[in-house]
Amino acid sequence: MPQTAPESHEAHHGTWWSDAVVYQVYPRSFADGNGDGMGDIPGITQQLPYLAELGVDAVWLSPFYKSPQADAGYDVADYRVVDPLFGSNEDFDGMLDKAHELGLKVIVDLVPNHTSDEHVWFQEALAAGPGSPERARYMFRPGKGENGEIEPNNWNSIFGGPAWTRTTNADGTPGEWYLHLFDTKQPDLNWGNEEVREEMRSVLRFWLDKGVDGFRVDVAHGMIKAKGLPDWEGAAAMVEGSITEGEATQEKGTGSGQDLSKAPFFDQDGVHEIYRDWHRLLAEYPGDRMLVAEAWVEPAERLARYVRPDEMQQAFNFDFLLAGWDAERLATSIDASIEAVAAVGAPVTWVLSNHDTVRHPSRFGLSDPTTFPKGIAAEDEQPDAALGLARARAATLVELALPGSAYLYQGEELGLPEHTTLPAEARQDPSFFRTHGEERGRDGCRVPLPWTADAPGYGFSLHGPRDGAKPWLPQPASFGEHAADVQDGVDGSTLELYRAALAFRREHGLGRGSHLWSALHDPAHGVVAFLNSGVLVLTNMGDSPVALPAGFSLALASGPVEDKVPSDTTVYLVPSKS
Repeated sequence: MPQTAPESHEAHHGTWWSDAVVYQVYPRSFADGNGDGMGDIPGITQQLPYLAELGVDAVWLSPFYKSPQADAGYDVADYRVVDPLFGSNEDFDGMLDKAHELGLKVIVDLVPNHTSDEHVWFQEALAAGPGSPERARYMFRPGKGENGEIEPNNWNSIFGGPAWTRTTNADGTPGEWYLHLFDTKQPDLNWGNEEVREEMRSVLRFWLDKGVDGFRVDVAHGMIKAKGLPDWEGAAAMVEGSITEGEATQEKGTGSGQDLSKAPFFDQDGVHEIYRDWHRLLAEYPGDRMLVAEAWVEPAERLARYVRPDEMQQAFNFDFLLAGWDAERLATSIDASIEAVAAVGAPVTWVLSNHDTVRHPSRFGLSDPTTFPKGIAAEDEQPDAALGLARARAATLVELALPGSAYLYQGEELGLPEHTTLPAEARQDPSFFRTHGEERGRDGCRVPLPWTADAPGYGFSLHGPRDGAKPWLPQPASFGEHAADVQDGVDGSTLELYRAALAFRREHGLGRGSHLWSALHDPAHGVVAFLNSGVLVLTNMGDSPVALPAGFSLALASGPVEDKVPSDTTVYLVPSKS
C-alpha cells in the first residue's frame, strides 16, 4: 500500500475541537442522581470529576429536552426546556458551570429534522387544517387514490413500516398524510419553510447564550428532501451499508458502494446551505463554538462536504466505525478518511461506538467481526466476550493515536459489552416494535452504567435507589465485573488503559500530529502500523505474533506483550534512548 503523506492541522491550531477527545453521555443511562432509576443531569454533574480524571476534553449530551420519550428524547416537544425526567434548566446551568470549572467543553444534541407530535407546532398544524401556515411547517401532503387513501409516495420509515401517517379531520373523516422518516410520533419539519429555519436559529442562540460549546446535529444529512418527493425503490436505514437499491442486503462494514445522493431524503445538496447559515451564526460567539454532523454518508468525499471551511467543524467518521476488525478494511478506511478531509482542510473525527450501534467489544467478538447487526438478542449468535474485549482495547488504541478528534461512548472505558440477552418485554426502542422484533433495536447498548459492583443496580443510582426503583433497563450480570470501582487503580484494567492512552495522546500531541504508514504496515497479513509524532503504532490483527521492531521501546500496550505482539493487540512504541 502506498504511503500517505503527512496530514497537517496547522489551519486548526488553537481550536479546541480539532483534536478533542469527546465523551458521549447518554443522560438516561449515565448516572442517576435522585434514585428513581433514570439517569439525570444532577447525576451527570456529580460524575464530571470522573470524566475529567479520565482525561477527555469535552462531553456530548444526547437529548435531555422536554419529550414524551417515544424515541428516548429524539422526539423533542420543547427545544428550550429540560425534561423533568432529567431535572431542570437550573440543573443544566449548574452542570455546565461545573464542566467548565473542570476544563471540560459541553456539546449538546440538536434534533432539527423532526419534532415530537406533541410539539406545540404540530398540534397547531393538526388543528389548523390543510393549506394553513401551521401545516406548512411540516411535510403534509394529500394522499393518492380516489379518496386519498394511498400514501403520497412509497418511502419507508428508517424504523420500519411506511414513512407516512394519515391524519383525521375535525369531522372524523380521513385527512392528509404527514411524513415521518422515523417514528410516527416524529413528524419531519419542512426545511423549505423560512419560519422553520428562523426557529432553529433561535434554538441555537438559546443554548449558545447559556454557554454551550457546540452541537451534535442529529440526522444532519436528512433535513432537505428532493423536490416533488419522488418515489424511491431503495431501502433506507441509518447505516451506510444498509441503504440499498432494491432488495436489502446484510449489513456489513464500510463500502456499500451505493451513491446515497440517490436517496431523495438523504444527503441532498440543500443541507449545505443550512450549515453555512449556522456557521455564520456560531461565528458571532467567542470560543470556537462548533458543529459535528451525524451524517451516514458515503463515500468519504461526500462526507467531507459537510466539513468544508464555511460549514461544520466535524463529521463523524462512520466509515471507520463500520470497518470492523479487519486490517485491510481498517487501513483502507483510514486512508480514504484522511485523504477526503485533507482536501477541504478539516481534521478527521474518529468513532467506534455510540448510542445507535452495538458496542464494539461485542461486534468484534462475533464470528465475522466486520458485521454490523441491528442489535443482538438471546437467540442470536452470542459474541466471544474475551476476544471482543481484547480487540476493542486494541482498536481504541488505534483510534486514539490517529490525528484529529475522537469520540468515546459512555462505558466503553469500562469495556462494557452489549446486553445481548435483554428480554423482549424490557425493550423500548421503537425500531424493535415497528419491525415486529426483526430489528433487535438499540436498547442493548443503552443499558445504565455500573459504578459500584456490590451496590443495587451496580451503583447506577449514586445515592441508592428510592422506593425500590430499578434502572430503567435491566443490566446483565456481567456488568458487575466491569464496574468502575473494581477497575479504578487496577493495573491492566480497561479503565486504566483508557486513562493511560488519553494521557499518552495528550503528552505526545497525537491529535495534532500526522499519519504516515510504517514500513512494517502489511494489512494483507493482518498488520496495521503507522507513525505519528515519533510514535510507532502497531496493531496485530492477524493470527501469528509479530516481532517488536529494533530501535523502539514499548510505551503502552492493549494487552500482555513480551518479545512479540500477540494477535488482537496494539502497542505504542517510542524510539529507544541510545
